[in-house]
Amino acid sequence: MIRTDVLIVGLGPVGATLANLLGREGFRVLAVEKDTAVYPLPRAAHFDAEIMRVWQGLGLLKEAMAISRRAPAYEFRNAKGDILLRYELGEVIVASGFAPSWMFNQPDLERALRAKLKDYSNVDTRLGARFESLELKASGKVHTTITDAAGKPETVEARYVVGCDGASSPVRKALGIGHFDYGFDEPWLVIDAQVKRPERMPDTNLQICDPIRPTTCVLMGPGRHRWEFMIRPGEDPQSFLDDRRIAELLKPWIKDGDAEIDRKAVYRFHGLVANEWRRGRVILAGDAAHQTPPFAGQGMCSGIRDAVNLAWKLAHVLRGEAGETLLDTYQTEREPHVRAVTETAIAMGRVVCIADPEAAAQRDAAMLAARAAGQQPVPPPDPQIGPGAFMANDKRAGTIFPQDKAGDTYLDDILGPGAWLIARRASDVSGINNASIARIESLDGATVKPFAPKLTALLHGYKSDAVLVRPDRYVFGTGSARDLSNAYAVALGV
Repeated sequence: MIRTDVLIVGLGPVGATLANLLGREGFRVLAVEKDTAVYPLPRAAHFDAEIMRVWQGLGLLKEAMAISRRAPAYEFRNAKGDILLRYELGEVIVASGFAPSWMFNQPDLERALRAKLKDYSNVDTRLGARFESLELKASGKVHTTITDAAGKPETVEARYVVGCDGASSPVRKALGIGHFDYGFDEPWLVIDAQVKRPERMPDTNLQICDPIRPTTCVLMGPGRHRWEFMIRPGEDPQSFLDDRRIAELLKPWIKDGDAEIDRKAVYRFHGLVANEWRRGRVILAGDAAHQTPPFAGQGMCSGIRDAVNLAWKLAHVLRGEAGETLLDTYQTEREPHVRAVTETAIAMGRVVCIADPEAAAQRDAAMLAARAAGQQPVPPPDPQIGPGAFMANDKRAGTIFPQDKAGDTYLDDILGPGAWLIARRASDVSGINNASIARIESLDGATVKPFAPKLTALLHGYKSDAVLVRPDRYVFGTGSARDLSNAYAVALGV
């Protein structure tokens, strides 16, 4: 029998991120993946600034930058090419410290995440290993049966099991957990290509709101591009995989020698949320817990946020610094955020997917009039996570704590992982001894001196003497340093 602290089923971006986060904390982790190698072609295409901050925290900022590029803008156009709306993205830096939108190549990211796991002797990865079944024991442990590539069964005893095993999640099915269905179910053809003549490709991300054939055209990682074509009711999805039909669809976009197609697939774009994300010591994350259409580029991002939220809570529980009730806040915090993102994506999809010419003409007229009147919308703000492990009655709680940069150095790199308590003066934190807070700093100390002016302004804006920042870089609360320390201990349930 294999004994481990956490068994992670699935080693895609979400599972690999969770394994890295828990491995960094020193826990025994076993990660099993049914495939024997990284899937070699792109799937997810986009991540945002908050996720870039996650890669930074894992020591993978250089690798993430190398496999991604900023998205300069996001445009909705009508069939004639008129711009209906345009979100400017390229030159903006948001709270997490980076540009808001990055296009990337998923296989390269997965390889980087898996390579990083080799830094941790406490993390064991088993490729070609399949989840078969699980049993919740009276002891609280979970016994899981896995089979290796040769079909040999083995039992794993884990304190916790996390299913990061995708939309069809065998772990979720083993628990018998159903979904809430938003009723959005659209088949689309997805085409990925390596670009040989980048100067001939669109240099921004596009939604073509054409009632005849709604189309998405987006940048991917360096040297790559993606097209998505809606399949209309009554059309045979499999017929769209014919090379001649694909060539006809791409004719307006690709000339001979411009690009080489290396992936074609038909996907169903869903809006689904699992009814339960945790049953005892078995937890779901990523696509196993929720699926969202791609129009807002938040599918993988939502899964990575799950991993980060879950990792710091599991770490506190596994170390005995928190009661297991802390894990109850995983779904209460993450589900409202996921639902807000999913509903935004579905709303965007409904704008793009209008197939009635008269309704499309009315949409175009309204959006063009708004643009002419200067009423173009700004990108929607990041939704706040739901109620959970926060200071009560604090409007700052649940917002992202901004990351400043001093020269070439980021604040997160100075303070490192774990929770932070940052106060104005050393006297404010004198005598505070809370093992669950990784860093206790004051603005008059040497550690944060390069960042002191902006942090001082931030505390002034908070109208507070101190701020406590959770390990996932959301604000726990503001107030006096001692009150924050005490409140954090209460929130952990110890």
